[in-house]
Amino acid sequence: MAKKIKDIVKIELIGGKASPAPPVGTVLGPRGINLMDFVKQYNDLTKDKMGEVAPAVLSIYEDNSFSIEIKTPPASALIKKALKRDKGSSNPGTDIVAKLTKEQVKEIAMVKLPDLNTTDILAAMRIVAGSARSMG
Repeated sequence: MAKKIKDIVKIELIGGKASPAPPVGTVLGPRGINLMDFVKQYNDLTKDKMGEVAPAVLSIYEDNSFSIEIKTPPASALIKKALKRDKGSSNPGTDIVAKLTKEQVKEIAMVKLPDLNTTDILAAMRIVAGSARSMG
């Protein structure tokens, strides 16, 4: 018989650098799971993504055990990394701070494809392009 899920928590942390301090402690502490177990498992799962944003979906079961699913980094983080910028435009509708090439959009779309709601690379490229447009 499968375990019954009590709660699902989404959290964005830096890969390989999680600690029981906030935000982990404040988000997961009240849910009754062992913070050190979470930190150890998360850091082991994300050691290859050191320094990148690595979102995780945490399924917490009724017996306070949990499972972690690591997702791909947000499109905005991948776009900033590709452009070597630390932030987007402060006024994205009028101020354009950088331009992505079609090849860069395709590379980002290939990385994001497992977590998107499409299997078509062209649709994934349009999703990434929309994210880039909203960042300026």
